[in-house]
Amino acid sequence: MTAQLTFGGNSFELAGEAALYWPAHRALLVADLHLEKASSYAMGGQFLPPYDSRATLEELAGLARKYAVRAIYCLGDNFHDDGGEARLEGDAAKLLRHLTARHDWRWIVGNHDPGIAASFGGGVHDEYCLDGIILRHEADPHDPRPELSGHFHPKFRQGIRGRLVSRRCFVRSATKLILPAFGALTGGLDADDPAIGAAIGHCRSDALVHAAGRALCFPLSGGLARSEQGCADADMRRAQHDGGGEIV
Repeated sequence: MTAQLTFGGNSFELAGEAALYWPAHRALLVADLHLEKASSYAMGGQFLPPYDSRATLEELAGLARKYAVRAIYCLGDNFHDDGGEARLEGDAAKLLRHLTARHDWRWIVGNHDPGIAASFGGGVHDEYCLDGIILRHEADPHDPRPELSGHFHPKFRQGIRGRLVSRRCFVRSATKLILPAFGALTGGLDADDPAIGAAIGHCRSDALVHAAGRALCFPLSGGLARSEQGCADADMRRAQHDGGGEIV
């Protein structure tokens, strides 16, 4: 079973919790790797395990092998800061060079890494257009074209039986698809946060969560909390509509 969806007239597949596979181009799309975030924090006196870059790139390499991809597009905030490339530790640097050598690798510039130099290979772009779909870091609410972006690190949060469950999610409207953060050391913003609503132009949107090989779809409400029963009812309607297949 695959978690497929249609966006901008193209078919995609949710790959793991935070990546998007584009079969027509054999391409993998990810956002917000935030490589070398731990070393950035260490410079400010906050010490975290220094293996985030290696873990992020190993997960990305595993998905690239699984889908036998030809191209990889990274939608900005690739490094946590402009000094991240110089700090990239040896094993992670070796893996990144291997990945960029084997794939058509594209870095989209983000707000955390405006000076990215592609020291380890790949091409650098402010934006990129592929089959009429714009790839950029932050959604532009004034652009009517189909668009893939990142920046907000969306997470879907739901209270279930007295506890809060949080999962990385994609946020989809008619013309916007915001990817979750792929990096191993990244937080998240509630998918219903007004900042995300503004970024997609306050249009109707859904949170897509990859779970058990399906894309579970939860309507968003512009920051208004929905009851657990409301979620269950929505899921049941979709499951009945789709005959028990993927819920998109």
